[in-house]
Amino acid sequence: MNSAPQTATPQAAPGALDAPARGGRGGARLWAGANVRHAGLVAVVALSAVLNTNRLSQNGWANIFYSAGDQSMLRSLHNFLFVSFDPGGLISVDKPPLALWLQTASAKVFGFTPLSLLLPEAIAGVLAVAALYLILARRLGALAAFAGALAMAVFPSFVAVSRENGVDVLLILLLVLACGAGLRASETGRWRTLIWCGVLVGLAFNTKTLAAFLVVPGIALGYLVCAPGSLHRRAAQLLVTALAMVVVSSAWLAFVELTPASKRPYVGSSTNNSELGLTFEYNGFGRVEGQAGGPNSVVVKPGARVPLPHHASTAKPKPKTPAAKPPAPKPASSKSSSTSRRAKYPIPFGGPPGPLRLFGTGLGDQAAWMLPFALFGLLAVALLAWVDRRRTDASEGAHGDANVTPEPERGSAPTSELGRRDPRLASAIVLGGWFLVEVVVLSMSKGIVHPYYVSALAPGTGAMAGAGVVALLALARGPRRLWALALAPCAVAATVAAQLVLMHREHYMLWFTPLLIGGAAVGLGGLVALQRLALPALALIFVVLLIAPTGYAASTWLAPVEGTFPVAGPTQTAGSQNGFGVSDRDLEVYRALGTYASAHRPGTRWAVLTVASDTAAPLMLMGFKAGAVGGYSGTDPALDGPGLARYVARGQARWVLLGGEYSTRGGNLATRAVLRACTQIKPSVWHSPTGYPYGLTLFDCAGHERALAAA
Repeated sequence: MNSAPQTATPQAAPGALDAPARGGRGGARLWAGANVRHAGLVAVVALSAVLNTNRLSQNGWANIFYSAGDQSMLRSLHNFLFVSFDPGGLISVDKPPLALWLQTASAKVFGFTPLSLLLPEAIAGVLAVAALYLILARRLGALAAFAGALAMAVFPSFVAVSRENGVDVLLILLLVLACGAGLRASETGRWRTLIWCGVLVGLAFNTKTLAAFLVVPGIALGYLVCAPGSLHRRAAQLLVTALAMVVVSSAWLAFVELTPASKRPYVGSSTNNSELGLTFEYNGFGRVEGQAGGPNSVVVKPGARVPLPHHASTAKPKPKTPAAKPPAPKPASSKSSSTSRRAKYPIPFGGPPGPLRLFGTGLGDQAAWMLPFALFGLLAVALLAWVDRRRTDASEGAHGDANVTPEPERGSAPTSELGRRDPRLASAIVLGGWFLVEVVVLSMSKGIVHPYYVSALAPGTGAMAGAGVVALLALARGPRRLWALALAPCAVAATVAAQLVLMHREHYMLWFTPLLIGGAAVGLGGLVALQRLALPALALIFVVLLIAPTGYAASTWLAPVEGTFPVAGPTQTAGSQNGFGVSDRDLEVYRALGTYASAHRPGTRWAVLTVASDTAAPLMLMGFKAGAVGGYSGTDPALDGPGLARYVARGQARWVLLGGEYSTRGGNLATRAVLRACTQIKPSVWHSPTGYPYGLTLFDCAGHERALAAA
């Protein structure tokens, strides 16, 4: 099954710049000038490491939902296997386990600290940049590899997610590796390489479910078009690989589904306690087709008074979901480290679906800086591959006219296959295909699209930008120079225009405007004037275009990341200074509440239960045994009155806290039962620094089991 067809890896296509030199098996050289290439790899990896780790500790626990889940998973193997959010194993985190397992393993080895949770993602980001470099260097040369990896390393959203403990960076790393395996398989035709590609996609599925499958169309099409062997053989290999991918993807999901519901936590954010439902509904097609919790379904204007679902709420709630159009931020210098000039509320969603969504408010400043250049770069690579394919076909036809058929070199691909075996064509289909699928899905999805989702565009944008530089250079130096002179001005003009719009909308680096326009104009002038100036001209253009996004990405150093919606930008909402995701006053409230509940006959399983996870998380990170009856959004039907009554009767629960994050969504049957059956405790009793902070109301359910069950 591991045997490969007797067809060697194709030679680099004609006209490729700095193409890798290929030889026979074993110790063949992959490219000339290894020292230069290694220097480029070291430089770009070092830059990525600095961007991802500088002042990383200021981010504290970052995403407190995941951090609290990691803490609970350290408590028992049961919690670890089922990714339980709370130490009592009531509700699970609403994501697959792989990224959280990695963070928990790091915490197990190095101790449960913020850095032990943040560093795995930061390192994964650096590894993803290095992997993209190696993939491009092997097929397109050092220049494309350096430019592409550099563009990925400074991609603002990618840097932002690499500095917090989410799941997106591990997803990106696994998908980049899958693309590398897919490209290698298209060159060799080996079964094991292609199956390994499917396994990597399956692992990515266990990181962020269906988001992993967005890479599949490009890989499958690339293998069908570019791999050696007959079409039937290639199709059969893809079918076997798809089976391996499905097996790996469904392994953990099947484990959860086959475990009786009474023996595991409720599946968080699902409506039917099913990982299948969560995967294909809330975390799957609901994101594309529209779902509750999307940008048009839950909108709370900043400062508005929204009634909470219980009578004691007299204070203004802390809005978790701000208006779709928050107040415009005041101009701020990119050198300022003050958080006072930052937006008060995060932007939770992208704008309305449409072809320009990726350039709009919420998504544009996170992703669109180099997007036009990448799109034109993909077009340039495709045109260059087509030109060389035509040249190869013409050469083959000339031999035919002369009635001379050159005998192919032993072990080499037939002349007729050289066109489709072009490594640039395979790279454009695999990496460019992933890039285009991400662009379309993010632009047209009607459900939840948070700004940090665009981090998935980083590898494709970087790869196509780097490949585009090489393609434009090859066209500018070849017989099709006019094509380069037509494409390059369009790519540069569109990218400069996009960056100017972003800079003015974000009030960022406005002083750089004349330098951006002037540098791009000088570079284009050199490209048009003299053919020998093509390389320095394109290098100048590329460097000038990367200055603004690099500065924007580095702005993540200026203040703690906003854990729920990690974004770059000097005026974006900052996270808390204390590292717990809440203000210092809130922290005092939570500490007073947790101390009181823990000191007055708390439940053995939970000292206090809250409505939603983000209210329980600070309590958990401060060392109190807390849980959430309604999961992340506070509405999961995980618990009802009779269920809560059983926990109270067993002494496992007593204190329930209503109000707080997402309480405006109505809670679930358990919270309604608490309102009807349990005794309200005044804030002064539990020494709250302020009365009813954000509607937080403590209830004592001890002795009210019958009333809870009846409610």
